[in-house]
Amino acid sequence: MTPALKTINATGKHTASVIFFHGSGDTGPNVLEWVRFLLGRDLEYPHIKIIYPTAPLQKYTPLDGQLSNVWFDRKSVNIAAQESKKSMSRCYDSVNKLIDEEVANGIPLNRIIVGGFSMGGALALHTGYHLRPELAGVFAHSSFLNRGSVVYESLQNRSQALPELRMFHGERDTLVPQEWGKETFDTLKKLGVNGTFHPLRNTLHELKTASLTDLQQWILEKLPPLDKHVQNKL
Repeated sequence: MTPALKTINATGKHTASVIFFHGSGDTGPNVLEWVRFLLGRDLEYPHIKIIYPTAPLQKYTPLDGQLSNVWFDRKSVNIAAQESKKSMSRCYDSVNKLIDEEVANGIPLNRIIVGGFSMGGALALHTGYHLRPELAGVFAHSSFLNRGSVVYESLQNRSQALPELRMFHGERDTLVPQEWGKETFDTLKKLGVNGTFHPLRNTLHELKTASLTDLQQWILEKLPPLDKHVQNKL
C-alpha cells in the first residue's frame, strides 16, 4: 500500500527529492506543519521536492495493540528489543514504491535523500543502509536502531560507497535516550558509514530550529542545483 503524501514541490525545475518520514503516531501533514512552525517557512528549494508521507494505520504493540500511524510494529521501544522482520518487510514495500515513483519521474537515486524523526529516522536508516544504498544521503533525528538490526547485517556484506549520514539527538531525550542514538551512529560508522552526530543541548524528544536549519543547508550541499545546460558551441 502506497502511503498518503503531502508534498512541497520544487519552485523551479524538479531535479532532486527528499522523503521525510514522521515518528510513531504522527502524520506527514503534521511534520510539515512542525517544520514550518520552527523555521517560520516551509523547507523549500527551487529544485528539490520535499515529500511527507503518512504511515498506514496498524496495530502497534507498545500501545497494547491499539491502531496507530506507524511505519512498522515492534515489541517495545528499546534498543535491546528484536526487530519484527515481518512488519519491516511490509514497510519496505511502501518505501520502495515511494522511491520508485521518484525514479520514474526522472530523479536518479543519487539525487534522493531520505530522513525522518524518531521511528521515521529509523526507517530512513533501514532505507539508506539496507534497501537503497545508492541514495544521496540519510538523516535521522532522535532515532536509533535495535542492536540486532538487519541493517548491521546488511552492511557487513557491502563494499560499495554508502550515503552520508546526518544524525541529531536531544541530550535530554527521555523517550529515546541520546545514548541509543550515539550507539547506533558509532556502530554504523564501524561498518563503513561516514557522517556526523550532533547532540542538541536542552532538547527533549523533539525537532529544533537549529537542527532543521543545519539540515536545510546539508540537504542543499548534498543535492545542489544541476548545472544549466551548456549551449552547443558548434
